[in-house]
Amino acid sequence: MDWLERMNGAIGYIEDHLLEEIDYAEAAKIACCSVHHFQRMFSFITEVPLSEYVRRRRLTLAAFDLQSAEAKVIDISLKYGYDSPEAFARAFQNLHGVTPSAVRQAQVRLKAYPRMAITLNIKGAIELNYRIERLESFSTVGFKERVHMDEAFEQIPGIWDNAHRNGRIDQLIKLLWEPEQRGPRGILGICADGGFGTKDGFDYYLAIASDTALPEGMERLNVPEGTWAVFETSEDMDVQGIWKRLYTEWLPTSGYELADIPGIECYHPPGHQPSAEVWIAVRKAGERKNG
Repeated sequence: MDWLERMNGAIGYIEDHLLEEIDYAEAAKIACCSVHHFQRMFSFITEVPLSEYVRRRRLTLAAFDLQSAEAKVIDISLKYGYDSPEAFARAFQNLHGVTPSAVRQAQVRLKAYPRMAITLNIKGAIELNYRIERLESFSTVGFKERVHMDEAFEQIPGIWDNAHRNGRIDQLIKLLWEPEQRGPRGILGICADGGFGTKDGFDYYLAIASDTALPEGMERLNVPEGTWAVFETSEDMDVQGIWKRLYTEWLPTSGYELADIPGIECYHPPGHQPSAEVWIAVRKAGERKNG
């Protein structure tokens, strides 16, 4: 299947460049998606952040090298991209539980993380409700936070909790009912940063779709026109479940590819069904990207 070949090709590129700086934009190009989606897709499919996968693989190979009698710790640390033997030793011990110099001792236990290979396992036991919508460009206003790549799954829920406590959600709700808004109707969570996957973090917007004058303390994000696949939550599946299933089940068989537009989580008021939706910009497989 083309999708599987592309994803495994991207992993192959990463594996071939473990001893140098990895160009995540090139890996995303092989996977035929943006760096934004590649980083997110990798994490949801493998349940391991891409940066953590690279770290584990490099330290696995480093352990193999250290088992050679001729290998010097300083040489191995430089080989795998560490600025100093001390930084390498800390990272190595955090992963393996022993120092690099202890590797050659008898009965030392080490951890090996093999190269990943992505396979497709479609169960189809639970339906995945979706629709296709075509939207013109629209504007959002809201609060922007910087999120660290490796801490996103902890930081983003904290952003929402703080927004409920400090009144930001109430501010957005008041703006939500303005007439003639374009775009998803609800409180939106948007991951947006053109360098996603090549930087330590990304911008997360807690926002609404609105053309209103920019309120004080908020920032604007313009979303280009596009075709969107919209997935609904249900009693059996929350937003995180949608992300995983659309990447692992829907996308490989749908005939669509991911477009280079940030994905949106749309949360509706209490009592609304569905309670939330995931909006993902797509294009027909093989269709040329804009520009």
